Amino acid sequence: MANPFVHVELNTNDVAKAKSFYSKMFDWKMEDVPMDWGTYTMIGVGEGTGGGLMKNPMPNTPSMWLSYVLVDDIEAATKKAKSLGATVCKDVTEVMGMGWLSIISDPTGAMLGLWKAKPRAK
Repeated sequence: MANPFVHVELNTNDVAKAKSFYSKMFDWKMEDVPMDWGTYTMIGVGEGTGGGLMKNPMPNTPSMWLSYVLVDDIEAATKKAKSLGATVCKDVTEVMGMGWLSIISDPTGAMLGLWKAKPRAK
């Protein structure tokens, strides 16, 4: 399986300001989705890889963009990353029936999300 980038997420310290800026800068469409922990904003970019934005869940850290890579087996990929020297920042977590994610920090300190989509019903 190829491992393409499939989602880009902004963890921001000012959601309103970020939504205003990016919707005007690139004419991106913002759609708020209620979650059990708050609101997640899906970003529709038209063509290419879309994304989302949310209130930064990490206190005392700057706003940042986080890219997600598609994997076949989220558990195995997370374990493999750890065996190769990555730090697991967020272990495998289900996302509202859409799939599973984990977040790692590679041996150089760069953060990356791993994503396994839930199979679609036929």
